[in-house]
Amino acid sequence: MMGCWVKISQFTCWVYEAPRGPQVVWRHGLPTSHGGLPEGEGPRLASILMETECGQTGFITVEMGDAVFDLVRRRFAHFIGDNPLLTEQMWKKVWEVDRIEEFHIRHLGQLDVLCWDLKSKLAGLPIHVLLGGSRKQIPAYASTATWADLETYERNIKTCRDIGFSAFKLHAWGDVQDDIRLIRALRRWVGPDAPLMFDGSAGWDYVDAMTVGKALQDEGYLWYEEPMREFHLGSYRKLAEKLHIPILAAETSDGAHWNAASWIEAGALDMTRINSVLKGGLTGSMKIAHTSDSFGMRAQVHGMGLENAQLCGAVTNNDFYEQIVFDVDHIAQLDKMGPLSIIDGTLTIPDTPGLGYAFDPEDLDARAIAKTVVSERRH
Repeated sequence: MMGCWVKISQFTCWVYEAPRGPQVVWRHGLPTSHGGLPEGEGPRLASILMETECGQTGFITVEMGDAVFDLVRRRFAHFIGDNPLLTEQMWKKVWEVDRIEEFHIRHLGQLDVLCWDLKSKLAGLPIHVLLGGSRKQIPAYASTATWADLETYERNIKTCRDIGFSAFKLHAWGDVQDDIRLIRALRRWVGPDAPLMFDGSAGWDYVDAMTVGKALQDEGYLWYEEPMREFHLGSYRKLAEKLHIPILAAETSDGAHWNAASWIEAGALDMTRINSVLKGGLTGSMKIAHTSDSFGMRAQVHGMGLENAQLCGAVTNNDFYEQIVFDVDHIAQLDKMGPLSIIDGTLTIPDTPGLGYAFDPEDLDARAIAKTVVSERRH
């Protein structure tokens, strides 16, 4: 392994258009996954390369490409010459810049993830091992899109069950009575012992959230996720006090572990959320996981992807890896997704050093809508 004093020498960022994915719907009232994009255009991604004086690199690909490009161009010069192996120090420096920049919540952890990719490659160890190490495999739950009718839910859920899934989470319509019928139907389809979860996608006020919550606990669901917008902790506290089903919240709230501490202190949830994108990267997520653990709380990993798979392998107080399912054709391909394949309802945590994003500079140059190189420190 290289010595511990490594310096960042350069950042390169490419922005390019990706193909449009499935038109996923979460509930009535929310746009589709590509809502707002002009017809014929795909989402713009950004790939970021972090180079060091020792020759090793960190590399990631992220969404919101145009905004990421602007951030790298204007702010990443501040980190030239810093040691990316000191991930705690780097995380604190980003937090200090955030005081001026007020990063989008999705951008706060991007440099942190780059640093962990590099750190893992230099150490020759998987990221989840460097983060502490918890497990080599983890059960995955099938997390539904919002489908048109009960028949589609039943068909897709049973297809998931047939290939080995034993845990399931609903994204439903946002209509109280229709959602309650679906909640009860899911329990009938999968039996009394399957772990079930429900994601309200922040669609209700307190009264409707309470009505749905009572139905969920009557059916023995494991958790009730984000039933209301995550602003007024008082409403969440009342809900948590009156329901005995665990409330899972603080998914989209900013502030990493400081914000999680406020939720816990207020008694506004029973489980916290961690995610490399929304919670300040891998370092921010681990801070939340440890804070939660000190209160005897679980910190459930939210979302898919290479980074979140590593969190699943690192965190002890997390139960599952989340796998979104679109339709029966997609479900049939879940065992063919490379390092993120789901086999018999289980994810094997990728154990090679680094995150595993493919880096092809010639292809990136050819596809780039914009490219920037940052190699000098600016103040």
